[in-house]
Amino acid sequence: MSKYYYLISGLPAISLDDTKPVYTIADFKAEIEPVLSVWDRNTVRWFFLKYDNRNLLERLRNVSGKVFDGRGVFSEVTLKDVCELMKTEDRVPADVSVPGYFQTFIREYYARFEDLPAEESHVLWEDKLSSLYYSEAMKCRNKFMSSWFEMNLNINNVMTAVNCRNHGFDREDYIIGNNETAEQLRTSNARDFNIGNAFDCLTEVMQISEEKDLRLRERCIDVLRWNWLEEHTLFRFFDIESVIAYLLRLEMIERWLTLDQASGEKTFRKLVHAMKSESSEILEKFKENNK
Repeated sequence: MSKYYYLISGLPAISLDDTKPVYTIADFKAEIEPVLSVWDRNTVRWFFLKYDNRNLLERLRNVSGKVFDGRGVFSEVTLKDVCELMKTEDRVPADVSVPGYFQTFIREYYARFEDLPAEESHVLWEDKLSSLYYSEAMKCRNKFMSSWFEMNLNINNVMTAVNCRNHGFDREDYIIGNNETAEQLRTSNARDFNIGNAFDCLTEVMQISEEKDLRLRERCIDVLRWNWLEEHTLFRFFDIESVIAYLLRLEMIERWLTLDQASGEKTFRKLVHAMKSESSEILEKFKENNK
């Protein structure tokens, strides 16, 4: 197992309350990639694939005016070539190294996208890609990384399940993934969804879900994530896990520094409009209560 004494000892201390980033995600990626072992580089790339997911969706939708996100693993040319290849082929050649879930998603997208109403296509395909991404990432051979992805899948699903219950939406339409927690969230009508010991952070997430202030709710979730990273790297200070944890903390800081006062309503707007029925009425009530 590789150790990164020089890299980690030279990293500036960071806090979730930082008002100025010490690195951007792109800068940190450029710094760590040359020094990581091949094995560790392949582990870390699961983090950066989230940007490839967004780029892939924009490519498939042929959205004009969108800026390609260079933080991903694959170039714009590679994604374009893969999409073009899979219009006529069942899979890409073995020498084109893209994740298997990319191919699964592109194949299904080309087979079904014409059958979906335009107003639903964005949400449904984004959820489908996220589900495939989480399912593959949780199989990562690095236990820290796989556990991180499963925890975040569970957090997102619990928050979604509570929102669905509060607003009368069908949870089956919005819960993603196929782990034990996801299955319970789809079917259980108990207050805690009968998750039991399947999700260690359930109590904290359920409490956070009751917070009405959307910005504070998101902040509390990030505090929960930050503390999880502290706990799970306590005795792995110079290992790849600490490099990954630093990267994940940078992402949280960078995101908060780009948020403004309107972001809470934007988040709520996206959530409610994604849930189709009664969305206009709920949004108007939200706006009236927050004038």
